[in-house]
Amino acid sequence: MAYRDALIAELKYESDLTKKMLERVPVEKGSWRPHEKSMTLARLATHVAEIPHWISRIISIDDWDFAVQGFSSHSAASKEELMKTFHDKLNQAIADLETMDDEDFNKTWIVRRGDQMRREMLKRIAIRGWGFSHLVHHRGQLSVYLRLLDVAVPGMYGPSADEK
Repeated sequence: MAYRDALIAELKYESDLTKKMLERVPVEKGSWRPHEKSMTLARLATHVAEIPHWISRIISIDDWDFAVQGFSSHSAASKEELMKTFHDKLNQAIADLETMDDEDFNKTWIVRRGDQMRREMLKRIAIRGWGFSHLVHHRGQLSVYLRLLDVAVPGMYGPSADEK
């Protein structure tokens, strides 16, 4: 099996779980945040929906500079926008992964903010970290937001306390 095929299968599996979480987001409470230093619910949910785009960025841009390319601070205004963002970014990530050969994953990816920060890693590592682990991390944060808002949390790798 090609490495890309394993990543695509895992991305589809994790995305099914992420979709369950995003569908529960009460967008009418989008400005809520658990702490003044925390993202708002709308920003966090949108960030989760956007994360598959990191896979596309890693594949298409060898040197990502936040000082040049910036980052999104957009918050979806509706459930429809949130889900469309997620599906669009996911579909593009899958399409981009399908273009990769095994040797492409051994190319170097650089992420930085001007001269302040610089990390170099293989694209195979960057995709796992910035694409997959990043998604799971923020999806976990989103589950805590939902719990604090008394929204039933869907199970991810087994049932949640809200599921029997």
